[in-house]
Amino acid sequence: MAEADRRPPPDPDHPDRDYPPYRSSALRHPKQAPLPVVDPEAVELTGPVFGVTDVSALDNDLTLGQTGEPAGQRITITGRVLDRTGRPLAGQLVEIWQANAAGRYAHDLDQHPAPLDPNFTGSGRCLTDSDGEYNFTTIRPGAYPWRNHLNAWRPAHIHFSLFGTAFTQRMVTQMYFPGDPLFPYDPVLRSVTDQSARDRLVAVYDHDLSLPEWTLGYRWDIVLGGPARTLFEDR
Repeated sequence: MAEADRRPPPDPDHPDRDYPPYRSSALRHPKQAPLPVVDPEAVELTGPVFGVTDVSALDNDLTLGQTGEPAGQRITITGRVLDRTGRPLAGQLVEIWQANAAGRYAHDLDQHPAPLDPNFTGSGRCLTDSDGEYNFTTIRPGAYPWRNHLNAWRPAHIHFSLFGTAFTQRMVTQMYFPGDPLFPYDPVLRSVTDQSARDRLVAVYDHDLSLPEWTLGYRWDIVLGGPARTLFEDR
């Protein structure tokens, strides 16, 4: 089978897997035919896991759990997970991970010389409620360099992962903040060539969600299908 025959058909509404300005995009997708699964149960040994414990009421607050307060601007992010018809989806596992306020991830591979925050791990999770709503309290992440090209900086963003009812239903995307001056310079966001789809990746500041003397509030809904769907990193 020819190489081109193994690839999915073009999707005009989704960024191409090989987007030249985003240099590592060429390394982020398979180029060989998929391997057959001989033992379906073996997938459970290498697939993603939901965590070693059940989701608790505190897992959605990334500012807790350490000995002190994390540095940076405290924010609240909330929104609804909806299907293509606008119906809310309850009981969905939503996970987030992000850089700290200085733009550094709590990960061994991140060697950006910005300071690590001992009071911020940068990851959290929650389940959507009966209205399909999720809620996180966290710190606004900082921009960081990523060596894609000369003077390359990623805009502030938060990674979102959603699970359906099986491991194979995991979807990953990124949420951005309104008014970021780095938007025109970011090949990752610019790879979404449809402006309306790109706009749907940007949260909206919601003053009614801001808590006095505590957090600034942002709203970001996630739509899993239809013309208003949120773009994810895999087709």
